[in-house]
Amino acid sequence: MNKKAFALRVDSEVFKAIELWAKDEYRSVNGQIEWILFKALKEARRINPDKDL
Repeated sequence: MNKKAFALRVDSEVFKAIELWAKDEYRSVNGQIEWILFKALKEARRINPDKDL
């Protein structure tokens, strides 16, 4: 899988919530954000629902 880096500005409260969630799931913040986006895209049928991260 090719990955593309980009800057993302996030509200500090949102970042703290993602940071805690990532810790609970044993992921990095970056990994958690990627997982959240991937899940949302699958649910919105914007990517193949059979695709795995």
